Amino acid sequence: MLCSLLLAATAGIAAQLNRIDVVTPAAPELAAFGPHAIGVRTIEATDRNRPDVLNTKEGGPIARYDRTLTLEVWYPAALSAGQQAGGEYRTITRNPAVTTTLHGQAVRDAAPARAAAFPVVIISHGYPGNRYLMSHLGENLASKGFITVSIDHKDSTYDDQKAFASTLYNRSLDQLFVLGEIDRLGRAGSGSFLAGLADASRTGLVGYSMGGYGVVNVVGGGYSEAALTGQTAPPNRLLADRAASNAAYRASVDSRIKAAIVIAPWGMQTGFWDAEGLKGITTPLLFVAGSLDDVAGYEKGTRAIYAGAVNADRYLLTFVNAGHNAAAPYPAPVEAIASPASAGASPFSHYADAVWDTTRMNNILQHFATAYFGLYLKGERDKQSYFEVVPNGKDAVYAIDRDGKPTATHNYWKGFKRGTAAGLMLEHTPPGR
Repeated sequence: MLCSLLLAATAGIAAQLNRIDVVTPAAPELAAFGPHAIGVRTIEATDRNRPDVLNTKEGGPIARYDRTLTLEVWYPAALSAGQQAGGEYRTITRNPAVTTTLHGQAVRDAAPARAAAFPVVIISHGYPGNRYLMSHLGENLASKGFITVSIDHKDSTYDDQKAFASTLYNRSLDQLFVLGEIDRLGRAGSGSFLAGLADASRTGLVGYSMGGYGVVNVVGGGYSEAALTGQTAPPNRLLADRAASNAAYRASVDSRIKAAIVIAPWGMQTGFWDAEGLKGITTPLLFVAGSLDDVAGYEKGTRAIYAGAVNADRYLLTFVNAGHNAAAPYPAPVEAIASPASAGASPFSHYADAVWDTTRMNNILQHFATAYFGLYLKGERDKQSYFEVVPNGKDAVYAIDRDGKPTATHNYWKGFKRGTAAGLMLEHTPPGR
């Protein structure tokens, strides 16, 4: 009986706490959900005849296979009379033996809103991860008029994690393939619900950790020569197709991608890029990182990529004293708190940060992603002002009079409440510097 009561209590807590849609009173203003109801659907897409890294031997022929990816698609919806917002996602945690149910605002298979074609944002998780890891951002952006598409990267999810070489090779190719597939499905006559709904000519990317590694390469950061033959490199120099030394790669950067958000990108600290490779990036970028990231690195990781992308307009948002999990993962589900470690990793620490509250970080990311993609994918020029801030949040002055009007000394971060920019830094470097 005691066990039954404990299980029932845990289930009740999970239903209350496993939410991906929480916006706290301390959140910056653009974190609030937008005017659209949200629909969600799960689809699959298959890339035919992709090189099969895991079944290719060094010096041997390149094996090939059909690579199928599962995608979660959030979109502005038109709810029917009496249809209530809200739904759930049943998924697994960092420990594949432990399942969880997440709760959000999206309605499964809701009818799409047909007022306009919406820009696209593609979301790419880490290694391992899954398509729900940044579901908080997927729902939030969909409520503001974006089609958000989150990828389950084969060989890189919690329950099918395989040798690292597959992720090294496939990550950028998966992102580009999904972009092409959403473009195809968004065209008239495709037979998809996305026909006339998704405008892939205005696409943004979001990549976290190995997702960020892929995004850096997709937008023009060609791999270094050293990366092609490293210890974990795919066989037969397969990465050479996307190396800085390959003229065909340099000419292939996709013009449909207008901007990207790169969160804690892995690879710089292990030599996957050099100065010459990073010069190939011209796409506007917003980097996001924790200053104590001990996985992807900060000074020799994210900040080094930010500094080296000299031909791009770029920002760097730093969560001071945060680690690798800054902003990206949704809050740890209650099932992960007491869950035993799997493969040497704590399920709870996979989602959480030692210093920062996860929901607060999620809200800050939602705020800046709304502004960034509003600016670059929708042409909302007023969103630029959200980036014109005192670089170190602790130095900003909050000075509002009794009537709620800013005084002459007020220069606090736009949209942030008193004191809530503390611990944040936002730097900007224009192209050519």
